[in-house]
Amino acid sequence: MPCFGPTCQEAHHTKTGAIVNVMSQEKKLAIVSGLVEGVSVRSLERMTGAHRDSVMRLLHRVGDGCSRLLEEKMRGLDLRSIQCDEIWLYVHTKQGHLRPGDPVEYGDQFVFVALDADTKLVPCFEVGKRDSETTDRFMLRLRGCLNGHCVQLTTDGFTPYVWAIEQAFGTDADYAQEIKSFEQDGVARDRYRPPDFVTVTPIVIAGHPDQKRISTSYVERQNLTMRMQMRRFTRLTNAFSKRLPSLRAAVALHFAHYNFVRAHITLKITPAMAAGITGRFWTLENLLAWEAPYPAQASLN
Repeated sequence: MPCFGPTCQEAHHTKTGAIVNVMSQEKKLAIVSGLVEGVSVRSLERMTGAHRDSVMRLLHRVGDGCSRLLEEKMRGLDLRSIQCDEIWLYVHTKQGHLRPGDPVEYGDQFVFVALDADTKLVPCFEVGKRDSETTDRFMLRLRGCLNGHCVQLTTDGFTPYVWAIEQAFGTDADYAQEIKSFEQDGVARDRYRPPDFVTVTPIVIAGHPDQKRISTSYVERQNLTMRMQMRRFTRLTNAFSKRLPSLRAAVALHFAHYNFVRAHITLKITPAMAAGITGRFWTLENLLAWEAPYPAQASLN
């Protein structure tokens, strides 16, 4: 087992016989602290002196551990009003620049996010294409997080949600969509300006959802948090994920930090505390305790 002590710098022999330098706990904390605050990998390389490949391998190990943490802790939750949304980004190459033979993971990717309106907890997420297959996995994962009570779900108008929710929840969900309309002015010089909001229309799909709680506002606000705290989500820059596993590791680290470590500005406690999953604030050291063992042969960036 690797040493995680604060002064540990000695070499560690892996199962394959390779020798890697074990990063000190202080440096790990500095890197992870930067990652959850939106600092880029190359900036962390300059700030900490750790090579960018070492930063990425640490991200993969900690991200894998955070995935296990979320899988273990997000079970049997009593959540009653959940909002779902998808956030866009791309991996390696923008969709319009793809060439024949490029891996299927290249191009557009979406992170599907579920957020509880009361506790602001994110019980699950799913990374993939914006299609019915990813939507089905997302809803089945969400159903596995809950305790079986009837839940109110609100999504946007993405059509695959209807079938995915019916298959995952059956009659155990009061489901509605919030359809927002925006002005289409078609002015080229305003291509980066958000379109003007026009109307919002709630549509009941199944059950008897509370009309006052048909909203996706909270989960849409989470999209801003993700873009602010994960450098690879920043638009109109050269920050992007080169490989899908790196994206998944970064998202897992983000939501573990969001749920367990960071105090919500409104609640004054973490979402995990509000949901009764834990009774205390976690620290970055607690997240590092879930770090996957050496080595992680990460697909870098």
